[in-house]
Amino acid sequence: MVRAGTAIVAALRDDVDRLLAAEPDVRADAWDSVHQMRVATRRLRSVLRSYRTLFEATPIAEMQDELKWLADLLGVARDAEVRAERFAALLAAHAPQDEFARLATESAVPKAGSAYVPGTTEYVRTDLVDAERDRYRKAHAEILDALDHHRYHALRHRLSSWRTDPPLDADTSKQPADEVFERILRKDRKRLQRMVYAEPAVSPAERVELLHDIRKGAKRLRYSCEGATDVLGSAAKDLGTEAKRLQTVLGDHRDAVESREAILARAARTHATGVNATIYELLADAEEIAAGEALAKYPAAAAFVSG
Repeated sequence: MVRAGTAIVAALRDDVDRLLAAEPDVRADAWDSVHQMRVATRRLRSVLRSYRTLFEATPIAEMQDELKWLADLLGVARDAEVRAERFAALLAAHAPQDEFARLATESAVPKAGSAYVPGTTEYVRTDLVDAERDRYRKAHAEILDALDHHRYHALRHRLSSWRTDPPLDADTSKQPADEVFERILRKDRKRLQRMVYAEPAVSPAERVELLHDIRKGAKRLRYSCEGATDVLGSAAKDLGTEAKRLQTVLGDHRDAVESREAILARAARTHATGVNATIYELLADAEEIAAGEALAKYPAAAAFVSG
């Protein structure tokens, strides 16, 4: 019989290794490194939350606080990185290069210190893409400062010790792993199920946030399944695959919604100065379509929770 404590230590070790391995690449600002470290941090938080009954309560609560601090820090840079990439792709696919630029320049002049006429594609690129890249650089510098700070050093030291000796609960950790892990997956699935069942009845204003919560619930179920795959085999693997699909669909929806909101906010600011905001509006329309296309996939992606 494999004990639950033995199994969770193995799963936890993989997650800790994934987080610590990302640090050198983040320091070097390697491509996608902030994303990888953020995912590893969130994944570890999720596993500790789902499998919390296997651990002592106080050290887990303390670790959750530190991991949230790190995830939030990484999130500022990652969000800016995502927006820059998304805005650049939108401009390449949807922004006109000639006619609207001509219309925008008919009564406009460059702003002081700017090489671009307000309202043209290149100006919008600077306002959207370059601004987010600047935010990323500033956020990455803050990450580097944090990685050299004693708070992160203490977190890294504790995580390293948890690879082999986490604070396990003396009673629960001795129970059979398959029984404990099955119970945890059922709980995470039912939690997700409740949210999915509630979704049709909420107002349009509440729906966007509930869908975001459903996405987070799907991600939590995915990670708990992946942590249980060595114990439960294909049953956990298949359920995790379904949860990942739902997470992806709603992640695409959320990205489009947030991108549209950011573009509209900048369009309003630009329009208030008397500058043509047509290109912003075109990009916002494209994101509205993208959000709708993602949402159309939601019912099929969520069907597994009632199976």
